[in-house]
Amino acid sequence: MMMPAYEETYLNDAMCAMGEMLDYAVHDCGCDGDLFFTQFLSSGVAEQFERGNPKFVGGMSGVELALEVFRRTTGQVPDAEAGMFEDKSPEYWAGWSLAYYQWKTGMQFREIISHGLTVSKVCSMYLLHEADISKFVEAADKVIQESLNEGETNLKRIRRANGFSQKRLAEVSGVSLRMIQLYEQRQNDINKAQASTLLALARVLNCRLEDLMEPQIAIGG
Repeated sequence: MMMPAYEETYLNDAMCAMGEMLDYAVHDCGCDGDLFFTQFLSSGVAEQFERGNPKFVGGMSGVELALEVFRRTTGQVPDAEAGMFEDKSPEYWAGWSLAYYQWKTGMQFREIISHGLTVSKVCSMYLLHEADISKFVEAADKVIQESLNEGETNLKRIRRANGFSQKRLAEVSGVSLRMIQLYEQRQNDINKAQASTLLALARVLNCRLEDLMEPQIAIGG
């Protein structure tokens, strides 16, 4: 079992901050929750959060976190005022719950999202908001396990985590759409792809070349 991502001392502040961050981005700034979360991932703020950097998990409000994400990814800061958090929205609960799950499992947010536990998916589980957080953890584990059982390729999981369609990834990376489809369908072995192809995909998806490779499964004993 993985160790918690950081000391429990910061956990409550971290959960509240992530909840406020998503609530502000969606309800005050008009962003799509899933798209904003991809900005959160690409901004580097998510990585600081995962490491338990006190400045991010305990020293910033949710609104400040959201503004930092906007500043890093768009170079602009919205002037929308934050609403009141008296009635916790599904997005607030999604951020609150995802922060706990990341802390509990030690997984990266990018990995969590890539296995289908997106903001919209968590919002659809809002009926659990009055239950103990352990019930959410059980449900989240099931979502991730089902994703693993589907046998998605690493390329597909990472592409989805970054919010790219196959067509858009092809356009941005220069790798043909058909080639991407063949890799994701395992009709072509991505482990035998040219280094230039892997590099083009990795640059766009902000990952290492190794992250796109598929594990080799031994046949027989």
